Amino acid sequence: MTAMLKEGTGWRLGWDEERDTFKALVGGEYWALELTQHEFEDLRRLAQQLATTMATMATELMPDERITCEQETPHLWIEAEGFHHSYGLRFILLNGRGGEGAWPATVVPEILNGLGRINVF
Repeated sequence: MTAMLKEGTGWRLGWDEERDTFKALVGGEYWALELTQHEFEDLRRLAQQLATTMATMATELMPDERITCEQETPHLWIEAEGFHHSYGLRFILLNGRGGEGAWPATVVPEILNGLGRINVF
């Protein structure tokens, strides 16, 4: 399979192996960005790591306590912000090409599921 698109309300993830530089597409309700394979791999890996961190923090936080966690690679910075069970994700490209995206807490479970189902590497 060389090309795929997964989408739901407020999110979109795509991959096209035949494209040269920008093989991935990520988007929200009113925005979309093309990403390189390295940027997409980092987004995917770091989003999953942040999901694990947020779930792990459940035992350390009061029920109404908010938390912000972030991670960074040479390609992008990503942040999870909200409650351990409901948080938004935001990312910024860091490689000289400008770009930023965010998904609200209502969309994050579907984004994480979609990122986990795109097996293209």
